Amino acid sequence: MKTTTEKAAEALELLPEEMREPAVAYLLEQAEKFRVLKEQIAEGLEDVASDRVSKWDFDEFLRQAKSAK
Repeated sequence: MKTTTEKAAEALELLPEEMREPAVAYLLEQAEKFRVLKEQIAEGLEDVASDRVSKWDFDEFLRQAKSAK
């Protein structure tokens, strides 16, 4: 069975030459977004585990925002 990397390389080979570089750039951009998202999720889970998170009351937030005017 082929690895994902092998499948991606084959897919790139099927593209016309002028489309390969933009396709790779798009994949790299999406991979970076995914990496950042994973990092932020891990940070959030750390905050929850360390009890640095409190329940957020949206209605109370709006009341405070309105009274701050």
